[in-house]
Amino acid sequence: MGSPALAQGLTSVKVSEAIHLGIYVSVYAAKFGGFFKKHGLDVAVSSAGGIAAALPVVLSGNATFAVTGTGMSVNAAVEGAKISNIAKIVGGMAMWAVAKPGANFKTVDDFKGKTLATLRFPSSTIQVPTYVMKEKGGFEAEKAGVKFLQLPPGAQAQAVLDGRADVAVMFEWDASIAKQQFGLEPVMALGDFIPPAAFTTAMLPTAEVTKNPAMVQAFCDALAETQVALHADRELFVKTSQAEFPQLSEAVIRSAAENILVKSQAIPKAPTISKAEWDADIAFEIAGGSLKVGRPYEEMVNNTFAEKVAAKFSKAG
Repeated sequence: MGSPALAQGLTSVKVSEAIHLGIYVSVYAAKFGGFFKKHGLDVAVSSAGGIAAALPVVLSGNATFAVTGTGMSVNAAVEGAKISNIAKIVGGMAMWAVAKPGANFKTVDDFKGKTLATLRFPSSTIQVPTYVMKEKGGFEAEKAGVKFLQLPPGAQAQAVLDGRADVAVMFEWDASIAKQQFGLEPVMALGDFIPPAAFTTAMLPTAEVTKNPAMVQAFCDALAETQVALHADRELFVKTSQAEFPQLSEAVIRSAAENILVKSQAIPKAPTISKAEWDADIAFEIAGGSLKVGRPYEEMVNNTFAEKVAAKFSKAG
């Protein structure tokens, strides 16, 4: 079912990811599980250090694919770049508001007047609560006295412990780490308020898609096989995560596996990007403040590669 090797040996591919996140496990497991190599690719992954930094690495010619927030492709298009989103990496929000035990935090209204420890803008840890307050609570964060304490990765739990913030907004792994290591409790599953969407995609310049279609197909083939395998075998998630995040305990990883694979739609079952998922993400990002305008699905998404491999799995099933 796989793509044949593109040439003798493997084709070298560089992936520029926003930051190293558990919800990007589709990429890590494709490498760890040998799926990239099976499809003829030798993939190196490096972190750009922020959601807005990954795509510029690709545009400067220093990486092949960017894996980052989908809206970054729109921002690049507004500046004149021609970008194609070719695969879905994250399809739901594995994100929680976390607070000290006993915190009176149960509804969206409880955000009012609070300080939220987050990653730095334009992180989804800011966009998601902003969207939830506006779309579900009916109020603007700033007008309701909500403050965002923007911190580097790993610093959010301590801000809650020492009183600088009332709650922290966290992806996994951080939510499980906060519970197991710091005694904090998840008080709200923010992903429950957000419809399925193409939150994180693999993207590259459209000219490169035209130039190297076999390479793009191989990349999508590997991701598709990996995503099926992740949902079929929890141990692939655990072993990949232990290799990628050796500082984490197995207990944290297994807790996060339940949250990411079962209690959210973060890990897709296929890399295809539907128009509904694209439109949902654009609406979310405009409401959250990372985009001022959207761009149409037909301009920004090339779904043919992901659809081709998804059809293979469908027939095989």
